[in-house]
Amino acid sequence: MLPLVGGAANITSVAHCMTRLRLGLADPSAVDEAALRAVPGVLGVVADDTYQIVLGPGVVGRVTEAFEDLLQQQRPATTDRTGHLAAADLPAPTDQPPTAERLASHGERLRSRQKRRNATPAKAALRRVANIFVPLIPALIGCGILAGFNGLLVNAGLLPGITPALAAIASAFMALIAVFVGYNTAKEFGGTPVLGGAVAAVVVYPGVAGVTAFGVTLSPGQGGVLGALAAALLGTYVEKGCRRRVPAALDVLVTPTVTVLVAGLATLYGLMYAAGAVSSAIGTASDWLLTTTGAFAGLILGGLFLPLVMLGLHQALIPIHTTLIEQQGYTVLLPILAMAGAGQVGAAAAVYVRLRADTSLRTTIRSALPAGLLGVGEPLIYGVSLPLGRPFLTACVGGAAGGAFVGLFAMLGVKVGATAIGPSGWALFPLLAGNRGLGVTVAVYGGGLLTGYLVGFAATYAFGLRRTTLSS
Repeated sequence: MLPLVGGAANITSVAHCMTRLRLGLADPSAVDEAALRAVPGVLGVVADDTYQIVLGPGVVGRVTEAFEDLLQQQRPATTDRTGHLAAADLPAPTDQPPTAERLASHGERLRSRQKRRNATPAKAALRRVANIFVPLIPALIGCGILAGFNGLLVNAGLLPGITPALAAIASAFMALIAVFVGYNTAKEFGGTPVLGGAVAAVVVYPGVAGVTAFGVTLSPGQGGVLGALAAALLGTYVEKGCRRRVPAALDVLVTPTVTVLVAGLATLYGLMYAAGAVSSAIGTASDWLLTTTGAFAGLILGGLFLPLVMLGLHQALIPIHTTLIEQQGYTVLLPILAMAGAGQVGAAAAVYVRLRADTSLRTTIRSALPAGLLGVGEPLIYGVSLPLGRPFLTACVGGAAGGAFVGLFAMLGVKVGATAIGPSGWALFPLLAGNRGLGVTVAVYGGGLLTGYLVGFAATYAFGLRRTTLSS
């Protein structure tokens, strides 16, 4: 793979997120994209601010490690482990025959156009938010699965000597997640990471229970990840201001002290109170939205999530998911949003059935569908539905139907949530949680997926392909 991206001399950075190997390239034109797409295990490529090779969850970590080892053998490399989701765009329908080669080329043009459109301050800020929270996802997933397994053991009355230990392991990360958010925030914004973590630790320190702000006694964890993010961001700006003004001989003593003191006091006497109010409002609003307008809310959220991903705006939801998990133990929004992927799978299946004569496109769909079922939708989106145009819209219809299904049950008092963010599709089953037991939760989520598959398939079969496309 290394020679196909221009060799070691062309690599400026290496990172990975949940599904993609992200490479900084000195010369993107040196990439042999056709050969790279043909590498077994490569599900797709995305040319954005970094060159992204879609490999899928689990695989990407092993490939990144091997890639870094190979790179180290040829030259020293400094890498990090942060990343964000790429964006794409909704194209106009095309009359060209939908061969896999033409669709891949068209998808590449769409990604390049969206890359230019995404060069805005607001979207750059959302990418930074993603860079703060995405590195936390593996720990959220691992602890979420352990928490669910421990809950099964407790409910079944099994292994009573082990369940307290599992509960401690599963809960420890969430109890200290504010520290990790603070660390990553300072790192992302150019501060000293450990100072960001130190300031954010104030939010979860048990001793804050004796502090009174605005006539209200603070409680440990008040403000959660939002308070930690704000505290670390303030600390970063204080640190940078100190470094510009403090003499070099005193910097090592004065700057850390002033940073922790100023940002810490501001956190205790302002940020924790304000962030706590915002966090409570998020939890209240999400509960009200689903219990009052669940079916309609699910319809809108499930139907619009794919376009949000294409525009990069979905990154704004990451702190909301994390806040809900911190407050309630699970996020009720993620299972609804995951229905967008179900609609995408149904749409791709319909294209596969309708275009029987196009063997190359059917091969692409056949190889990408398993990943789509596990929640990795990039190969289907970038290689099939976006370039074709109409199947992207009908996939959104399927997502809206699945979201409405899950939202309807929320109106009936059945909450379906996820204890971690990142996975979707079938990969979300081990992370499901709710208020009516695991069996009911799994049944509702599975019913939503099935609805998304069927409606996405039917809508695409009936309306998703132009007559000129079918006759070509």
